[in-house]
Amino acid sequence: MTMRGGRLLSLVLATKLYWGMAFVLVIGALLSPVDGVGGNIFLSLPNLTDVLRQVSITGIIAVGMTFVILSGGIDLSVGSVMALGCTLTAMLLTQDGWHRGALVGTGAASIVAALAVYAGAAKLLAGRLGVMAGVVLGGLAAVSMAAWIAPALAGGLGVVQTVVLVLSVGLLIGAFNGAVVTVGGLQPFIATLATMVAVLGAARLTAGADQSVYPVYTGANAAPTFELLRASMLRVPVPGLIFLAVAAVAGVVLTRFRFGREVYAIGGNEQAARLAGLAVGQTKILVYALSGMLASLAGVLYTAQYRQGKPDAGVGLELDAIAAVVIGGASLAGGKGSIPGALAGVLIFGILTNIFQLCNIDSNAQLVLKGLIIVAAVALQQGRVPRLRRAGGST
Repeated sequence: MTMRGGRLLSLVLATKLYWGMAFVLVIGALLSPVDGVGGNIFLSLPNLTDVLRQVSITGIIAVGMTFVILSGGIDLSVGSVMALGCTLTAMLLTQDGWHRGALVGTGAASIVAALAVYAGAAKLLAGRLGVMAGVVLGGLAAVSMAAWIAPALAGGLGVVQTVVLVLSVGLLIGAFNGAVVTVGGLQPFIATLATMVAVLGAARLTAGADQSVYPVYTGANAAPTFELLRASMLRVPVPGLIFLAVAAVAGVVLTRFRFGREVYAIGGNEQAARLAGLAVGQTKILVYALSGMLASLAGVLYTAQYRQGKPDAGVGLELDAIAAVVIGGASLAGGKGSIPGALAGVLIFGILTNIFQLCNIDSNAQLVLKGLIIVAAVALQQGRVPRLRRAGGST
């Protein structure tokens, strides 16, 4: 193989995900039905923006999952966390007073505020003084958070307060996962599997046996501003914009900040990262906390899009997120992957689902096809691609 051919092959391999997206787009355009005036439905702007809207929830979860997988872990609890987040969002927006959702959300937000202030004070002031200042200021932060929420409960919380409480719950659950993995020494699969089951039960207990679905009608039983989370800006859905913004920030963090480099280092070789002096346990806890927080954010957007909160809303979403990240080039062994890859994987899945729906393919057949696509994508990355690289490098 010539040097020019080797460079071309390397370029193809480096951009294989985007070629895959292009291939899927071409297939969608060719198989798409036409509208009444002969226009291609798949390529129409309303359809493409609808794809972005549909993948936004899974996409946000996949961004958090990317951090976890890069660190060498896995998070099976994100679907349940999303379900709890969507249930809490609906309850906080539509119910007054100190109900179960308000107690859970306010308690979580107070704990997060206390821990954040304590950590900041302890870092700025070393020794006993830092610990004492952290305890005092952290307690004040917790009280202040509760005082900010309590008066608003009489008439139902606003959107900002609801989002703060829901994200706090997800962040705490994620941090608990990280602590169990790092301090408790459990395998991430087992730890997050246990959390998945427990949080699903907590979501159902919080919702109550008498009402498993909470309808949300903006302007009637919820704040009118909540409608903004399902609206469109310049014909682009707001959930899609939030997804793209989250992905952009996450990409910058992974490539430009020390935290991102540490995540890659830990996933690549955790023992070497420890010997290099990296705070492996702290970084892992932050990674899982980020995953939980983004899963709860997905719950907020689910409530906005579907105008309801229910405790079983996120069943199976963790598998979709993991599949998208793996299709995007991440290695389940850790240390390999990227946010653009995860973004491409999410969009490939979303486009394929849209093609299946436009072609009226049976929903059960869709599941079979998705499974085959996952197997083919992973086989391509772990089997064929290495052989191509060896062929290209032998010249």
